[in-house]
Order: sequence, then structure tokens, then C-alpha cells
Amino acid sequence: MTTKKIVVDVRDVHKTYHETKVPVKALRGVTIQIEQGEFTAIVGPSGSGKTTLLNIIGGLDRPTEGQVLVDETDLSKLSDNQLIDFRKTHIGFVFQSYNLIPVLTAKENVEFVMLLQKVTKEKRDQRTTELMEAVGLGDRLNNRPAELSGGQQQRVAVARALAPKPAFVLADEPTANLDSASTANLLDIMARLNREEEMTFVFSTHDQRVIDRARRVITIEDGRVLSDVTK
Repeated sequence: MTTKKIVVDVRDVHKTYHETKVPVKALRGVTIQIEQGEFTAIVGPSGSGKTTLLNIIGGLDRPTEGQVLVDETDLSKLSDNQLIDFRKTHIGFVFQSYNLIPVLTAKENVEFVMLLQKVTKEKRDQRTTELMEAVGLGDRLNNRPAELSGGQQQRVAVARALAPKPAFVLADEPTANLDSASTANLLDIMARLNREEEMTFVFSTHDQRVIDRARRVITIEDGRVLSDVTK
């Protein structure tokens, strides 16, 4: 049996915030591994630490103790500028608020990171067209976000996250602002990309529809892993 590549390796991670008089321990010794091709949901009540964990996995925050390795790179060894560059190429982000640039077209939003990476125009055009067709928006390349529905904007956000061919995609409550039909459509697209391209997805979610579709569910409570179930 072939062992799959570990794309995320979280080792005994603690996170304590000192913004108030009483320190807040958001994470207390979390250890998990995510393999290539997983479709995993991180769940838990508000204040459980799941968003903190997602931010640390994504290199948006740093642990107080412990290590996070992404694609075998120890994030703690990277400077702030190196971490920014690493995120651009190795981690795709999908947020509940879409975070598209309103003055750019869908095509320009998708190719933005590739532009920063100095990818040639020919390769940018090819990759963007492929991704927009994959998310069912091949005919909306020149529409700006305001001209798209919420579900369509989130699909553009997925295409943008996939553009630099990241090691994995972090999706933070990606269905929170979507209706049932848009949620089902978005999850179908992500599941197909996961199945056909072995793209790794890690969700932070309260949405039972996402949890039902996930093949692994990691439950966080009081900063600890309460359960880790593979279906």
C-alpha cells in the first residue's frame, strides 16, 4: 500500500493570547497530520480554537509552542516576508466573505497570485480559463464580483485558491453566506476537484452539510482535539 504524502504536520501546538489581563489559551497541545487528497472538516463550538488552528496551519498566525510543517517546510523557521511568499505558492485560501477584489474581473481575481509570481501571460490565461471552466463559470471571465451572485463569487474564490497549484486549500466557513443550492453546487465542485485532481481540502465549519460531505472530521473543544474520525 502506497503511503500518501503528508502536506500538513501539526506537532504539539499551543497558542496563548496575552491581549487581556488573563491569558487566553486557545490551543493546548494539538497534534494532527493531513495527507494529500484529504477532504477534512475541522469542527467545534465558537471559542473552541478551530479558527486559531486554521490560521496557524495557514501561516496567518504563529504558535506559542510547537511546530507546523507544510509540504515539509517548518513555518517557524520562515521570516514574516518568507512566510508571505510561502503562503502565496503553497496554501490556497477560501473565506466566507469571498475576499475578491471588487475592481477586478473574475479572470483578474483568479490570476492575481500568478501575476505576483511572474507567471507568463500565456500560462496565466490557460490556467485561469481551465479553472473558471472547472467551477462552471467559463462564460463569466469578464464579470466583476458585483455582477455575480454569492455562490458564483465563492466559486471564483475557489478558482483563485487553486490557481497557484497549492499543497492544500484552507476553506474557512466557505458556505456560511450561501443558500442550499449554492452550497450543494460548491461542495460538488470541491469534491470533484478533490477526487479527480487529488486536491487537498481542509474546512473550518459549523455547517452540517459540509460535515456530512467530509471524509474526516476533527472536533476541537477547549483548544484540544476531542475526536478525529475518518468515515
